[in-house]
Amino acid sequence: MQKNRFYYILEIQYLGFRYHGWQRQPNVLTVEKMVRKTLNFVLPRHQPKVLACGRTDAKVSVEQTYIELFTEIPLENLDHFFDVFNQNLPADIRLLSIRETDAQFNIIQSPKIKEYHYYFAHGEKFHPFSAAFMCHHPNMLDIELMQSLAPLFAGTRDFYSYTFRPNPETQTIATVDHAELTKNTNFTASFFPENSYVFKVKGNGFKRNQIRLMMGALFDVGSKEMSEDTFKSTLEGSNRIKLTNIAPPSGLILEKVHFVDE
Repeated sequence: MQKNRFYYILEIQYLGFRYHGWQRQPNVLTVEKMVRKTLNFVLPRHQPKVLACGRTDAKVSVEQTYIELFTEIPLENLDHFFDVFNQNLPADIRLLSIRETDAQFNIIQSPKIKEYHYYFAHGEKFHPFSAAFMCHHPNMLDIELMQSLAPLFAGTRDFYSYTFRPNPETQTIATVDHAELTKNTNFTASFFPENSYVFKVKGNGFKRNQIRLMMGALFDVGSKEMSEDTFKSTLEGSNRIKLTNIAPPSGLILEKVHFVDE
């Protein structure tokens, strides 16, 4: 006899600095592990299971994303669950909202737009507390040049150079809706450096390490380790240029996920 199943969409955010990414792995601390542990505590009879709309790597943070919760007993009071679940989650994971959905919803296959932000500062080493939120680049960077080149990522193109370890079957053509590099005014703190910056990129799908490869290329151009012409050549996948500078993960934040059909 098939058991009943009940479906819920949880909107969450988390600081990823102390975690080895989202996905549960043996012998390391992950966000999924802590979410599952908390669910099993607050819903001991429901046999809860979760599925994320995407995975994050170690030290990558999330401002807003979604996971789907499956239970075998319905949640009688969503407001009560919201409060109890938040109270028992670690301080660096937070539930933003919860709503019921149904079996027709597929959190993996549903079309979605994702926006990522990458925060960084350069030059003099910053306060250690900043390390959880942004990357430090030791070299002085040509920020104006980086700002002029960042928008070139936008468009539908072959992102072969920005695909981590592509094989002949890897689909490398994708669309980036928007890309820009600006001064950081989103996050402030007394221990942040006087000037910090954010690379913002939005699109309908990104491969593993793609944003960090983009940032790495901008770092290379800004520090004069890559020419402007070479950078532009990487935007033509037919050139088959393999990039190796993957920017550190601690500056990367999944800013927002939007389901296209909503």
